[in-house]
Amino acid sequence: MANTNKKKNNKKVKIDNIENEDIGIVDENSNDESVDENVDIEDLKSSSGAGIDEVTQERNKYLRLAAEYDNFRKRSAKEREMIYSDARIDTIAKLLPVYDNLERALKMECADEAFYKGVEMTMTQLLEIFESLDVKPISAVGEPFDPNQHNAVMTIENPELGDKIVAEELQKGFTLGDKVIRFSTVVVAN
Repeated sequence: MANTNKKKNNKKVKIDNIENEDIGIVDENSNDESVDENVDIEDLKSSSGAGIDEVTQERNKYLRLAAEYDNFRKRSAKEREMIYSDARIDTIAKLLPVYDNLERALKMECADEAFYKGVEMTMTQLLEIFESLDVKPISAVGEPFDPNQHNAVMTIENPELGDKIVAEELQKGFTLGDKVIRFSTVVVAN
């Protein structure tokens, strides 16, 4: 019995594939590089194929995640640009009544030359600010009526002007780049 016990101690149990529960018994004195006879070649091929599939799936997940992040980054940049543009338009739209009041003040007769000069300088400064912000006035008088830029509130008969030509501008319109901040309020000739 002692002899059998000794034999059991000289042998090791080697687990090659836990999933398939292939167990091979290897003698401790044998070469470790020897291939276990219980391992099936087809099992190795299928497990390596499964590994390749798993790597491919993980790579596809990574590529999808990278594409989603890139789309998110582009969308966020576009949203930031739109928010900035909308904020500029809102701010300029709130300054337009100041422009209108300065324009009316300049059209009025004034006895105080210094006061008139101060209003004129303020208007010049406001126009310089508009120009630096790429805000441009919409040309109206003498131009063909354009519903994308003009808002007609009246029509008049004027044979000297052509059909649908702007005869008078009641309120100046402005654009910021390609966007209309405020339409020109105009009188159109028939």
